Amino acid sequence: MDGNLSPNDISHVVDADRANVWHHLIQHKPFETGEPRIIIEGRGMRVWDQKGKEHIDAVSGGVWTVNVGYGRERIANAVRDQLIQLPYFAGAAGSVPGALFAEKLIEKMPGLSRVYYTNSGSEANEKAFKMVRQIAHKRHGGRKHKILYRDRDYHGTTISCLSAGGQDERNAQYGPFTPGFVRVPHCLEYRKHEQDGAPVENYGEWAADQIEEVILREGPDTVGALCLEPVTAGGGVIVPPEGYWQRVQEICRKYDILLHIDEVVCGVGRTGTWFGYQHYGIEPDFVTMAKGVASGYAAIACCVTSERVFEMFKDDASDPMNYFRDISTFGGCTAGPAAAMENMAIIEEEGLLENTVQMGDYMLDQLHALADKHAVIGDVRGKGLFLGAELVSDRDSREPVDEKLAAQVVAECNAQGVIIGVTNRSVPGRNNTLCYSPALIATRDDIDQIIAATDTALTRVFG
Repeated sequence: MDGNLSPNDISHVVDADRANVWHHLIQHKPFETGEPRIIIEGRGMRVWDQKGKEHIDAVSGGVWTVNVGYGRERIANAVRDQLIQLPYFAGAAGSVPGALFAEKLIEKMPGLSRVYYTNSGSEANEKAFKMVRQIAHKRHGGRKHKILYRDRDYHGTTISCLSAGGQDERNAQYGPFTPGFVRVPHCLEYRKHEQDGAPVENYGEWAADQIEEVILREGPDTVGALCLEPVTAGGGVIVPPEGYWQRVQEICRKYDILLHIDEVVCGVGRTGTWFGYQHYGIEPDFVTMAKGVASGYAAIACCVTSERVFEMFKDDASDPMNYFRDISTFGGCTAGPAAAMENMAIIEEEGLLENTVQMGDYMLDQLHALADKHAVIGDVRGKGLFLGAELVSDRDSREPVDEKLAAQVVAECNAQGVIIGVTNRSVPGRNNTLCYSPALIATRDDIDQIIAATDTALTRVFG
């Protein structure tokens, strides 16, 4: 480590953490006798914990966030300079970094034109939901208010985002939920045998057609928007099959349904394009993003809309209820867009989109090689440096492994100094997919070490 903390300092930090911090996504009972993990420092793709142990971070900060890696001084310096000049002003007024980053972002998103700043991915999605609801009242007498979401997708932790969440274990015990959200089926071809009527061929089009069936059941005049991840993240790293997205676009246009793409995970390079939807040639009305926008160096999230959507909120200036009557307090922070501009510049200057494609292809090949060796790997999938390996107890039946065994693989990798992920409290009985999202700076050597650790872990757990 390069830090200056002494062992006594670290002991106090651990004690303070254990006594006072409520961690995310983790059971705290073990901390009564053991230590929580404290990440002290990060450089490149490596992080060090309180015991000085070095780890390769194959999940970019634990949740697909630190896209350009740790220790980027130019981002930190840009944030420092901006904070001295102006740290904050409410979003009812503009700021220099807010204007300049919005301009740079829109250059990467043909067909979209307006950036609404928020503080998190959950909140960015909430803004889109509110816009849909306001449009329903302004244009459709409140009737076209329903928002469709997909099984296995995830859109955030607020009650309305959970209402649009297709992961039942994440939702459990948090209801009742916001009315007007309606689920459509997933598009995971590997598990199509669990879907009634799924065909052998043209599964992608069939899966999209299931959305149309829901629309017709609910009534097209009641459905205002469809919210989807371009590649499903925590629900199992699901890449939509061929023909899916094109058909989804057709359906949305047919029934005048706004298309909301949640890029909180995929956005800003993760899949090898600036945004995941750009692989498929579709034209969304809303795109939401967070995590990789500033690679975690500052809090920032955005809800980006088309000009068509924007115009609906200023077409009658005489109506005091006509505009979008919303604010995000920390959407007015200037550190976020300042960091985001440097983050985007790094991706461009270092050719990280190209690297993501090349290293993603290489890692996918290596995961397939692991599948040839380990029968417990039933399916390998992903796009760019966003990859998953689904573990099954039997390849013929595709019966998932016990989730405790999948979690044990993660623990065995961690013991070797490699941090990987696994679907966690998402789909009941389906928390069996190993997840990988190394930083966009990953090299072949980094990937080889991640694959080697996974190989060893699978051998230890399954033989």
